Amino acid sequence: MTLGVVIPCYRQERELPRTLAALEGALEGREWNGALVLARRERPDVALPAISSRWRVLAPPVGMALTPGGARMLGFAAVPGDWVLFVDADTEVDPDWVSHALAAAGTEERVAGYGGRTEERVTDGIREWAGDRDLYRVGDRERDVVLLINPVLYRRAALLEVGGYDPRLGAEEDFELGLRLTRAGWRLRLLARPAGRHWNAPRPSFAEVRRRWAVGLTFGPGEALRLYLGRPGFATLLARQRLPLAMLGGWVTGVVTAVIAASGGVDWPLAIWFVGMLVLVAVMTARKRSPRLALHSLLTWSVNGLGVLVGFARPSRAPVGAGGPS
Repeated sequence: MTLGVVIPCYRQERELPRTLAALEGALEGREWNGALVLARRERPDVALPAISSRWRVLAPPVGMALTPGGARMLGFAAVPGDWVLFVDADTEVDPDWVSHALAAAGTEERVAGYGGRTEERVTDGIREWAGDRDLYRVGDRERDVVLLINPVLYRRAALLEVGGYDPRLGAEEDFELGLRLTRAGWRLRLLARPAGRHWNAPRPSFAEVRRRWAVGLTFGPGEALRLYLGRPGFATLLARQRLPLAMLGGWVTGVVTAVIAASGGVDWPLAIWFVGMLVLVAVMTARKRSPRLALHSLLTWSVNGLGVLVGFARPSRAPVGAGGPS
């Protein structure tokens, strides 16, 4: 079995030393080749960390940064291997998970990929501490799933059969790929062990909401909905956005009732809407045990709902040479 490794890097160069060291350690004694895809540099004037001869560095000269799927497919095309390990630049793989995933890869048929639980590590640039032990809420039970998230080991033949990651999506690329793989009869397998440690700034934060909008991550779900309009899978993708869309509907209702009241019509619908929003804030404050976290959740749903609308309406992005489904 041959192995390729792909690291897409989006302004995460500061995390690369530990990401690279973890991979080199986990794959020691194995034959593999890697591609580091510099989709967007944080500091182009700062040199990258030293890397071994196993790595090929790809820095596409494009005006707009590649999408997550586009960067992964560019790396996928650059490395050989029956199996390809995708690891984000801010993630340390767990060597035990790598060993078990590679061992399982040679024995189970119709399994397209393997994942595991991701642990969160938080840093503010000065201190470091443990965050959520299960960042993506996948649990510790080994089972088949519909979605695998970084890090993930994928079978090349399975990705080639369905077209790989879709480079037109600003986000939601993992779930959308899982939809196509499972519909094609492939299985996605979650191993009962931590797959890696993801490093990020303290969250939740209002700065993170702004960042996700600025880099286009908020638009991905809407882009996926547009691509699946009238196709199987649309209802599944729509259900994943129920909270943002419900919040967006709430704001639209508020605007409509305000316009009715301002134009001389009845004002009781606006009063009911206002009371309803106060109740929602109170309920979320009780659930989150913090007014700040409650407001953060409501703002996140609002921004994500607007992002779904924008992503659905705006033209698709298709990076040149990034591959992906037709």
